[in-house]
This record gives sequence, structure tokens and C-alpha cells, in this order.
Amino acid sequence: MLEPLLIESKWPIADRRKLQLFSLATPNGQKVAFALEELGLQYEAHTVRIGQGEQFSEAFKSISPNAKIPILLDFDGPGGKPISLMESGAILIYLAEKAGKLLPTDPARRFECLEWLFFQVAHVGPMFGQFGHFFKYAKDKCDHPYPLERYTNESKRLLGVLDTRLTEREYLVDDFSIADIATFPWVNALGWAYGASEIFRMTEFPNVQAWLARCAARPSFQTAKDVTK
Repeated sequence: MLEPLLIESKWPIADRRKLQLFSLATPNGQKVAFALEELGLQYEAHTVRIGQGEQFSEAFKSISPNAKIPILLDFDGPGGKPISLMESGAILIYLAEKAGKLLPTDPARRFECLEWLFFQVAHVGPMFGQFGHFFKYAKDKCDHPYPLERYTNESKRLLGVLDTRLTEREYLVDDFSIADIATFPWVNALGWAYGASEIFRMTEFPNVQAWLARCAARPSFQTAKDVTK
């Protein structure tokens, strides 16, 4: 019998046979819920109120050294031993390998998928996040135009990269994969989270628009978007 973990002092766990998600329905947080739903894996969801600073509690930091969501806890990890994972990209790879889905097994296609996953992690997430910060959350804190111009222009460039990639293909690696699961919530957030669809003139990116509609229509996302809301 495993000893109780510190995390359970704040977020009780009902069934250790299930995967445990600690998150909030931000773009990064939606990724893991989207994957869990798409893969059909059983899990419990625990809402972490980052606006209230819950991510800085000792309980949360016991499994999240960087004090960021999302976190996945699997009591039946490699070798049957518990494992906790931070960083949404790493979590998506772990879940795809655990379920044997959403990550191609062909070596070349696998690396193609990972390439676009890391494109999101290294570029789309950071740039879109900084855009959102200066566009919506820091308007009264920074009156210099450079930061917003910088992140707006770079985000538009990245949308162009995605639009080109999606020419004559439905998903980033042809078949729906963790690359789409990682990227979709961030592009989608330009509208619902930041109210910036007009700023980016999304009609100029028709392939991205069609891809957004395909991803949003998946039943797994319709459930996942409200998990840990």
C-alpha cells in the first residue's frame, strides 16, 4: 500500500488506479485533458486555482518543481512504480506511448510528429502567451508599443507557418496526433481567451481556420475544454 502523498492533503485522490490530472483549463491545461479524452484513458481531474496561487503551495510543488500546471500523476508508471510528470509536451508523449495512439510508430513519422509538437512548445505557446499578456493582461502596466508589436508580429508569422503546413492536409502530421492536441488550444485561445481574432485577421489563414474547426468539433475536446474549468 502506497503512503499518502503530500499532494493528497489538498487534492484528495479517490482512485489510484486512475491517472491523476492537476490542472486548470488554460491552453496548456486543456492539452492534457484533450489527450486523455481522445485516448479514452480513465482519470481524475483536480482543479488548481492558479489565480489564487494554489500552484505555489507546498502540496502542489511536491509534484511540480516549477509550480506550473498541468501535472500528471500515474501510480502505475514505468515498472509499476508511481511517476509524476510536469511539462505538457512530455505528458502528451507519455500518454501517447502509454495508450499506443496519437504518436506514429514509423520512425520518420514519429519524429515528424515530435518536430511539430516541439514547434508548439518552443514557439507557439511562448509567443502566443506573451502576446496575450501584453494585449490583455498588461495594458495598464506597459505603455511602450514594442512588446505588443513584437509578439503580435511573431505570432502572425507562426500562424503563417501553420497555414502553410496545413495546405492540402487535415492535420499537422496528416493523421490527428499529439501535435494537433498541443497546438490547437493555443491557436483557439486567440479568440476565446484574448479576444484577438480581428487583430490577427484570421480569415487570412484559411487552412488554420479549417483545422481549428476540425479540432474543435472533436467530441473529446468538447468534453476536455470544461475539465478543471
